Amino acid sequence: MFNSEKTAPEELPSSAQLLRSTIIAFIAAIVILVTVVLPAEYAIDPTGAGRVLGLTEMGEIKNSLEKEAEEDKKKHGNQSNAFERIFKLFVSSAHAQKTWKDEVTFTLEPGKAMELKLTMKKGATAHYKWSAEGGRMNFDLHAHGKGSQAVTYKKVRGKQGGEGSFTTPFAGDHGWFWRNRDKKPSTIKLQLRGDYSEVKQTAK
Repeated sequence: MFNSEKTAPEELPSSAQLLRSTIIAFIAAIVILVTVVLPAEYAIDPTGAGRVLGLTEMGEIKNSLEKEAEEDKKKHGNQSNAFERIFKLFVSSAHAQKTWKDEVTFTLEPGKAMELKLTMKKGATAHYKWSAEGGRMNFDLHAHGKGSQAVTYKKVRGKQGGEGSFTTPFAGDHGWFWRNRDKKPSTIKLQLRGDYSEVKQTAK
């Protein structure tokens, strides 16, 4: 074992010396804070020493960069929010456009026909999509109005589906005529959306 020499009491610092050292350390810390830290970090220079040492300019540059970063963040954040709102509106509108208002399903035996009409005003638009499961269909999209008003929008033969839209040139009944020319039954599904007030179905 080693014997360590004990420090003599008279060699230990007195309470007054400890207090003085603490005060000196505190004052030194205050001086460093005021002359170095505040000018360099926050461009705060109450004594002017930071300006002489070039520390205040450093703090001003740092503050300017932080301010620009904050403004840039706000700017891009607003742009991001605006873009997000526009994107949601676009998705919502696209979803609304793809949502069908009505759906009609019916089955036609061979040789049978079905006529379905929409009651519409002049200048109204309707969108449609139809499909036939089973046989091929003769298809005619047309309209009748007052007096001799009539129009044929589309006419096809031997089809199992189609889609499109039309805008009415006059008020009246606008719609479709199907006839099953195949030798087996066919189930037709018609999906609709647009500016119409009534869907009328007539068997032939």
